[in-house]
Amino acid sequence: MISTGKKDFRHLSKEELIAFLEERNEKPFRARQIHEWLWQKGARSFDAMTNLSKSLRESLKENFNFNSLSVDVRQESKDTTIKIRFKTFDGYFVEGVLIPADDRITACVSSQVGCSLTCSFCATGKMGRKRNLHFDEIFDQVVLLNEESEKHFGRKLTNIVFMGMGEPLLNYSQVMKAIERITSPDGFAMSPRRITVSTAGISKMIKKLADDEVKFRLALSLHAANDKKRNEIMPINEDNNLGSLIDSLNYFFDKTHNRISFEYILFDKFNDQVEDARQLIKLCKQVPQVRVNLIEYNPVEGVPFHRSKSDRAQFFCDYLNNHGVNATLRRSRGLDIDAACGQLANK
Repeated sequence: MISTGKKDFRHLSKEELIAFLEERNEKPFRARQIHEWLWQKGARSFDAMTNLSKSLRESLKENFNFNSLSVDVRQESKDTTIKIRFKTFDGYFVEGVLIPADDRITACVSSQVGCSLTCSFCATGKMGRKRNLHFDEIFDQVVLLNEESEKHFGRKLTNIVFMGMGEPLLNYSQVMKAIERITSPDGFAMSPRRITVSTAGISKMIKKLADDEVKFRLALSLHAANDKKRNEIMPINEDNNLGSLIDSLNYFFDKTHNRISFEYILFDKFNDQVEDARQLIKLCKQVPQVRVNLIEYNPVEGVPFHRSKSDRAQFFCDYLNNHGVNATLRRSRGLDIDAACGQLANK
């Protein structure tokens, strides 16, 4: 559905909604009912609001758009990971991933259509950025992935990670508004401690998170522990070097005391040697209570990097732990359906 110039219904303020209803002599409780449909029940159309009169639903349709996401393609991996390609109202596509485990079910959601950062190992960065997602489109991903989780695994989502397409801190206001809806007691009601926002590293925006006193957790996509190597694979590092990032992360921790983690993809013979581990340990010592998630590299067409050998990856992980750094080696999920880290590109 292409926009007709009418305002998106979910972008109305509470005051605008009440004024609209009062003009039509609707009872005040209708606003509460509509709010419940939108943010507790996750309705994605006016027709879904079945306890509203037909005449009110028709009036809403006449005056507003309801620009919700829809499921376009669903893929299931042999390891039970599920990837869904969502279609926006204006014809773009974004992807979300459902990752089941024994003790949790995690939804990986996107914040942008594509990405403006050009990290050399990531498929999404090759798309460029088409547009930012609105807060309600991010919310829709959570609702739809939760529905998929309940249907397929018989369990609700337990965790959400902003590690899909896009750089969340370059869509700051909409990501923050989405998280507000996801965590609100009269919304999806998820604890912010179960939400992790991952960034490629924008120092001033990390400090803004701290100043806004966010409750969720923060992950830095690190992937190299010295500026020379990080510049090679992540151009954003040229304006946000490791020194400035360490400063902003310490500021974030001092303000929030929220857990910080480093995401570190292991590339064969690039960042998986003993000296790389030593540099990473030195970096970790500069941030309180930081954890390291070591990630297996997932192949991307046209990219020259290769995955570290299994024994090398395990040695790297053990070396970190033996030197006082809390490190975990994460095995790739959804590799056969291009749902693994760095592979989301609407193939």
